[in-house]
Amino acid sequence: MYIFHVVSVPSTDPKIRMPMWAIGAIVVVMLALVCCFAFCIYKKCLGGKKKAKKVRERKGGRKRMKKEGEEETGEEQPKEGDGEGEKEYYGKLEYSLDYSFTDNQLIVGVLQAQDLPAMDIGGTSDPYVKVYMLPDKKKKFETKVQRKNLCPVFNETFIFKIPFNDLAGQTLVLQVFDFDRFGKHDVIGEIKIPMNSIDLGQPIHEWKDLVGGEKEEQEKLGDICISLRYVPTSGKLTVCIMEAKNLKKMDVGGLSDPFVKVVLQHNGKRIKKKKTTVKQNTLNPYFNESFSFEIPFAQIQKIQVLITVYDYDKLGSNDPIGKCWIGFGASGVGLRHWSDMLANPRRPVAQWHTLQPEEEVDAALKAPIR
Repeated sequence: MYIFHVVSVPSTDPKIRMPMWAIGAIVVVMLALVCCFAFCIYKKCLGGKKKAKKVRERKGGRKRMKKEGEEETGEEQPKEGDGEGEKEYYGKLEYSLDYSFTDNQLIVGVLQAQDLPAMDIGGTSDPYVKVYMLPDKKKKFETKVQRKNLCPVFNETFIFKIPFNDLAGQTLVLQVFDFDRFGKHDVIGEIKIPMNSIDLGQPIHEWKDLVGGEKEEQEKLGDICISLRYVPTSGKLTVCIMEAKNLKKMDVGGLSDPFVKVVLQHNGKRIKKKKTTVKQNTLNPYFNESFSFEIPFAQIQKIQVLITVYDYDKLGSNDPIGKCWIGFGASGVGLRHWSDMLANPRRPVAQWHTLQPEEEVDAALKAPIR
């Protein structure tokens, strides 16, 4: 009698049968995913349309407020007090005007400003006022910078020598800027006064609200190449004016007669000055003229080298073309050039500098060194 034992062998069939509870769980998960996906699509489509509609309504409201007096139809008016149609406020400026008929002089007083907007991260501004006449812009003045002050007092006076008959076609511009030592100065606001709209028969003294203004495009004045060399043991500083290029045209014929003035200051006080020769009828002069100054090593850290390019005029005053500043308190290229010279004693270090308006450099020099 034979006895058979049945032995179960694992199946080699790749299609493994899953338990029913596992299949049910997978189906539930898949259904949940499909529902979530459908819900997201629904919110995306309908919610996006509602949001777009609200944005369009807000934009429409702003356009209506910008164009006051136009007919407005089909849309709800912005509610009072919601800030949509409020005029932006830039502060106000107090100034005075007087004309001297005997001296042919327009006397402009920049007195004070109030309620200026904060332009800096700390909730304040460093304001100063630029004063010039349009359309020629030949002469520009600037007040001193008032640090961290939204209600600055200037009390400065500037004089434009203009014949009375020439005033009618000109406009006086008072522009308030926020000074920035390491970047572009931002326009806070401005006042434009057409000279043909006021009576200069008697002095004018008034407040006016500032309006928003665009910063005038920076005029290209040219570049100058300067070499510096300092020998610590002998205390000898050598400044070499090498050349300039692309200078601003100052003469009627489209050229200039440039020369360069070098001024040394220590702690803001002028100590020495030198001048190059005049180069006639050129916008790309080559000088290659060196000047030596005795500066003790103990003082070299506080030295400022001021470089001004002038257009020579035989009959009148020499007009400044542009200026740059190297040394103590300078920034950008002016600071880097000075640092390179100190780091490489006894070796000449040459560098190109872009000329800036004289009044802007002077304003930066007057500002306290941080």
